[in-house]
Amino acid sequence: MSDQGFSTRAIHAGQRPDPGNGAVAPAIWATSTYAQDGVGGLRDGYEYSRSANPTRTALEQCLASLEQADHGFAFASGLAAEDTLLRTIGRPGGHVVIPDDAYGGTYRTFARVHEPWGLGYTPAALTDLDAVRAAIRPGETTAVWVETPTNPLLGIADIAAIADLAHQVGALLVVDNTFASPYLQQPLTLGADVVVHSTTKYCGGHSDVVGGALLTSDAELAERLRYFQNAIGGVAGPFDAWLVLRGLRTLAVRMERHCDNAAQVAAFLVEHPKVSHVYYPGLDSHPGHAVAAAQMRRPGGMVSFRVADGEEAAVAVCGRTEVFTLAESLGGVESLIEHPGRMTHASVAGTPLEVPSDLVRLSVGIEDADDLVADLAQALG
Repeated sequence: MSDQGFSTRAIHAGQRPDPGNGAVAPAIWATSTYAQDGVGGLRDGYEYSRSANPTRTALEQCLASLEQADHGFAFASGLAAEDTLLRTIGRPGGHVVIPDDAYGGTYRTFARVHEPWGLGYTPAALTDLDAVRAAIRPGETTAVWVETPTNPLLGIADIAAIADLAHQVGALLVVDNTFASPYLQQPLTLGADVVVHSTTKYCGGHSDVVGGALLTSDAELAERLRYFQNAIGGVAGPFDAWLVLRGLRTLAVRMERHCDNAAQVAAFLVEHPKVSHVYYPGLDSHPGHAVAAAQMRRPGGMVSFRVADGEEAAVAVCGRTEVFTLAESLGGVESLIEHPGRMTHASVAGTPLEVPSDLVRLSVGIEDADDLVADLAQALG
């Protein structure tokens, strides 16, 4: 289906009507094991649902199509996907360049899980190619890990340029595409080797499922990932896979509304006297605006801002909203507000990834934009 449009693939890739009864929605195959036609006589390759499940297969095929990848792997969470990838490509004595602005859970995985195992890491400003180049250790760096936009400061990394830097030393480029979603950005087409998703976010889109994914077109790496996915076992269950598939079917139309609303929210915040800075790639003033425009379809649905009166004022704003829900996570149809320093990024306090204490992060949902702006107006006072 590679010659068909994004929305067509989101609805049909891996999801053909059932050949027996014609059902247009994929089935939830709630089974742990499969009858064999004699010892080793597998039907369609299925033997045990940790290794493969038809509902998960449908999701993996759909995600691969949307990211223009040859291979897809679905996991129980985004961090399960990240951990499996690092155990596949990392090694004791190895090294990874990571963003100096990244999801707190990703940093925790590097600092508390994999560094004690022997995998080193160096934070670098992904918006500065010289800083990335300086952080790479030829012969030691196995991967450069990119978020773009970053979480929570919405920095923009030039995927193609960083891919060149990584490949010059034989390292892989890994791109966490969660904030953009497959609809807004396809990193593999820009030179990335692996794409990571927390499918909990925009792919699922309804705050009712936790999941993760890895996508690649590297056949040798895919075989290793498949082995580690089965050996480690952090796979997506059939019910979760089905929910993410349902979310993907409306991803394109939801992302358009997320982007429309985020643009209006950002424009409001820029003019508000109690806001000292707004982070949104769609603003002409954003330092990564030109790169974002070149590699993304639209700037996305995430907006962060700093409150002029400091940390306590920022916390108070988070507590006064009525339409925006005070909660962690992002990418659902409902708008969320949070204080990263005390919530999603508390684990990076005191590290090079520490976020400003007066920062507020918004996941702008698909409600009426006027209601979202009015809610922020009363919360800011």
